[in-house]
Amino acid sequence: MPTLSGMADGMDQRPRVQVEGRDDGIALDPRSAAILREIVEQYVATGDPVGSRTLSRRLPMALSPATIRNVMADLEGAGLLFAPHTSAGRLPTDRGLRLFVDGLLEYGGLAEDDRARISERCAASGQSVEGLLEEASAMLAGLSQAAGLVLAPKTEATAIRHIEFVALGPGRVLVVLVTEDGQVENRVIEAPPGLPPRALQEASNYLNGRHSGRTLDEARRLVEDEVAAHRTELDALTEQVVAAGLASWAGGDRGRGGGGALIVRGQARLLQDVNAIERLNAIRGLFERLEAKETMLRLLDLAQRAEGVQIFIGAGSGLFDTAGCSVVVAPYKDSRERVVGAIGVIGPTRINYGRIIPAVDYTARVIGRMLG
Repeated sequence: MPTLSGMADGMDQRPRVQVEGRDDGIALDPRSAAILREIVEQYVATGDPVGSRTLSRRLPMALSPATIRNVMADLEGAGLLFAPHTSAGRLPTDRGLRLFVDGLLEYGGLAEDDRARISERCAASGQSVEGLLEEASAMLAGLSQAAGLVLAPKTEATAIRHIEFVALGPGRVLVVLVTEDGQVENRVIEAPPGLPPRALQEASNYLNGRHSGRTLDEARRLVEDEVAAHRTELDALTEQVVAAGLASWAGGDRGRGGGGALIVRGQARLLQDVNAIERLNAIRGLFERLEAKETMLRLLDLAQRAEGVQIFIGAGSGLFDTAGCSVVVAPYKDSRERVVGAIGVIGPTRINYGRIIPAVDYTARVIGRMLG
């Protein structure tokens, strides 16, 4: 895995953004756009409804509270604002937030200190791809004050360059896998009782000699066939080590449906401002859908077809049917420029889009450079 020396070149450009579920049929005049922008920015900052008197003091143009109330009524009629309970103020709807992010949000590149923090944290994760992705997810969670998520590539579908078995001590063996695109991953397995010292070298030689260049899926199937037909020329204990070493990359999250593993960090942040049981149940349901195979496959499919950062805001966004939650996600690529996963942030709809969008975009680029 390369160092981050010189990585900043070409990585500070403005992100390309695609808002899912946006309504291209809405056009706002400058006065309506300014009012919607101010309401959304106040909502992101405080979470509170915004009234006409507050807007009259904050808008860059001179408008009376009565005029502002008329414009707010029109925006409410268009489905962009709503009045919570009996409050005189207004909050943006999911539709209003999508319109804001798609056309009214002003954001640029990522601040230099944020770029340095992301690069340093990712570099400090070492050479394990899984460690890199977990560190990136946790780092985004802290940066955004939301939950970070990563859809990791499926190791089973990666071609093997080299595999090595190393004795760690009584009953424990380290399996080191090097893939064709330079990734290095480790697993610890249990060794069968009575395993002779030569067995680990024989297991390494067997796999590297006969199955280098194959994917883990292919190697596992062929080994199973050869063991069943007694064609491996290995003793029974060595066959057990080979089978256990290959199986250590199967099952669990990485075995579900071909979509790779879903890593989520910072889930507790989604529960911090929950003051109603309905909201708590909605977040619980959101986590259940995040763990569903169909959601992971759809997320990866959308990332593969995306040009840059994708944003899903609330119900009707094309990813979830949950109101009140947003996902900002960007694809990352391997050394062959193939999309192999996605990284992003999930949180309440009042996340700081202007800060999070460039952070997600830059992190995806850093991961792509390190995988390359």
